[in-house]
Amino acid sequence: MEFNAEQFKQNLSARLRRQYGKDISQANKHDLFDAVSASALELIMNNWMATRQEYEKKPVKQLYYLSAEFLMGRALSNNLINAQIKDAVKEVLKDMNIDFDMIEDEEPDAGLGNGGLGRLAACFLDSLATLDYPGHGYGIRYEYGMFEQRIQDGYQVEYPDNWLAHRDPWEIKRSDLAVTVKFGGNIAYGKTPDGQPRFYIENAEEVTATPYDMPIIGYGTNTVNTLRLWSATSPNGFDLQLFNNMEYNRAVERQNSAENISRVLYPNDSGPSGKALRLKQQYFFSSASLQDLVRHYVADYGTDFSKFADLHVIQLNDTHPVVAIPELMRILMDDYNIGWDEAWAVVTKTFAYTNHTILAEALEKWPISIFQGLLPRIYQIVEEINRRLLIQLRAKYPNDYDKHHRMSIIHNDKVYMAWLAIHSCFSVNGVAELHTELLKTAELKEWYDLYPEKFNNKTNGITQRRWLLNANPLLAEFITKRIGHGWEKDLTKLKGLEKFVDDDESLNELINIKMENKQVLADFLKHTQNEFLDPESIFDVQVKRLHEYKRQLLNILHVMYLYNRLVEDPDYNPPARTFIFGAKAASGYRRAKTIIKLINTVAERINNDRRVRGKIRVVFVENYRVSVAEKIFPAADVSEQISTAGYEASGTSNMKFMVNGALTLGTMDGANIEIVEEAGKENAFVFGHLTEEIKQMEREHSYNPQQYLDSNPALARVVEQLVDGTYDPTHQIFKELYDSLVYGVEGQRADVYYVLADFDSYCKAQERIAAEYMDKKLWAKKTLINIANSGKFSSDRTIEDYVRDIWKIKKLEVK
Repeated sequence: MEFNAEQFKQNLSARLRRQYGKDISQANKHDLFDAVSASALELIMNNWMATRQEYEKKPVKQLYYLSAEFLMGRALSNNLINAQIKDAVKEVLKDMNIDFDMIEDEEPDAGLGNGGLGRLAACFLDSLATLDYPGHGYGIRYEYGMFEQRIQDGYQVEYPDNWLAHRDPWEIKRSDLAVTVKFGGNIAYGKTPDGQPRFYIENAEEVTATPYDMPIIGYGTNTVNTLRLWSATSPNGFDLQLFNNMEYNRAVERQNSAENISRVLYPNDSGPSGKALRLKQQYFFSSASLQDLVRHYVADYGTDFSKFADLHVIQLNDTHPVVAIPELMRILMDDYNIGWDEAWAVVTKTFAYTNHTILAEALEKWPISIFQGLLPRIYQIVEEINRRLLIQLRAKYPNDYDKHHRMSIIHNDKVYMAWLAIHSCFSVNGVAELHTELLKTAELKEWYDLYPEKFNNKTNGITQRRWLLNANPLLAEFITKRIGHGWEKDLTKLKGLEKFVDDDESLNELINIKMENKQVLADFLKHTQNEFLDPESIFDVQVKRLHEYKRQLLNILHVMYLYNRLVEDPDYNPPARTFIFGAKAASGYRRAKTIIKLINTVAERINNDRRVRGKIRVVFVENYRVSVAEKIFPAADVSEQISTAGYEASGTSNMKFMVNGALTLGTMDGANIEIVEEAGKENAFVFGHLTEEIKQMEREHSYNPQQYLDSNPALARVVEQLVDGTYDPTHQIFKELYDSLVYGVEGQRADVYYVLADFDSYCKAQERIAAEYMDKKLWAKKTLINIANSGKFSSDRTIEDYVRDIWKIKKLEVK
């Protein structure tokens, strides 16, 4: 992209004057951030418009990625890097005495996503644009993110994540493309002018969906794709008559009800009203997105939908947007008078589904009472899809009534969204080799037996532009100095670093880079949390969603064990370690929130005990998010990937750690298996039971946690400390955690995630880490080998796999 420094200055000054009535000398930090972003968008706009025109000029098949979340992170630096104008912009600002880093820190993290599923969606959009594929995102423009996490007295407390307190300079409102989404009402039956039966909805709640577009800029290319996010309002939400009658709350009731749909990412759904709001969100963005696509298609091709699947492929990111399947049926049949068979042929050639979980509770199942009440026509269509599926099942498995029941989309008073997706989509993919095999052989075996041709694997990936080039400029420079450019768009080129594994100068430089990155993180945490970290210590890091299967509990129990040992054995002198945690627990997930309290309670005890000062420290990073992750990954020495084998679908933090040179401490789970295959087992620290061993214990009901407590007094002591007053004088705060490990709670057996079974193996792996870290050169070699072999885990490779096997879209170069 051409960059005109004078033009940029003029744009910046004009923006300040027009938006804020200020010149540069009067502007505050936020004014400057807004003006710099808007001025950069002005430059990017030419390519964005050219991309849209190119797609319209040459109608080609395009990919539409429907996702309930897009964890985008900050846009400014990433967009400038991908447009390859960051250095030029920094230079202009320096001449104007403006500190770029100060401006960058003014940008909030977009509150559009929470976990790996949302960050994967963001990486995919980056790769699609970089590889010149026509691929776009559809989601919700949440007014508030899930929540801003603060730690008070050791507990997680949720505050509003008001990321849109100021306008977002990277979005463009498209009111001209707004559509209407309907909820509730009753089904009415009529006939078309030519006598065909037709259904429609009467007395429905109408909600206006207004799109906001964000540019997705490809690296080193002119392609700028689009992320379109929908915001909800009511078309007639303000009742003036009620207001004049002084019934002020009732006057805006409809408006508030509509706006709640796009108010908060993942509202608490532990009760019926929360479940209804979640379903409303999912239908809202799915319906709006499909109406948008169909409207555009009809404008170009009329109502002949025979070409629709040739020009559109829709990837459903987990079960959240699966309601799009019956919604497209509804649009085709009710709005365009297409017959069932013809509509079904379009739907089954258009949709593909990505499964992101092995946990049964994460496969969405909606109570019929909620689903039918909110979406009566959609439920009617799902019933018909299910009726036809059951005919198919009876023909294939004539007398297996239990199987018919289990595979029915509607059973046990619930609508099974994963079953709807698998039956209706032409492709079903897992996100790591082990995950896909488990789907085929265990969790979805009956569906695999029915539709073996649909199942395939697409191992996840991350974009090296954000997670290496942007997040770790020192390492990026180190790499380019040795193997040249090109790795930014082809990460497999990192393999060329292997020839420097025995080069002392390279190893020393790598050690120094890691130390500088650790100092950056230490300075950040000192400034934001008043935490004092020793960069000479091992930075042992676990950052991800807080869920019991991810086993943050195993990690903190080991810390407690290590603390006991350090206090009681004066001869025990391992290298200093800093254990870093970062995680949000869902607001309704009580036990996960108790684990956060435990981590912080243990941290307070250890960090204030002079006997272990300089030997061990525990830090919980508050409000973990993308912009903080960009500081954590480059600084980490050890990557904690310790989920129970067979429970993590893939993981992507493991990939971000690897490309930044942290060594994996992990179970043979998810993508850890492939990471160890690429880097070599000797360059990782593997522990724990294997998936098959776990499955066998589950099949045989043979797991007895007590035997591990009986055979390991140090472990028994640590578990007992949860309730003996060591960390809690009331003996109550951690009792549920204790009971969950020893006795079982809420109808679950004891130690569901095999924390006690893997504890000893985990401790031994940690001892290997301590021993090997003492040899700085050996550790640096292992680091370099990990970086050199991380090429497989680029989202560019993942996208090429999707394109080849599922999407069948073609590159379209934008002139």
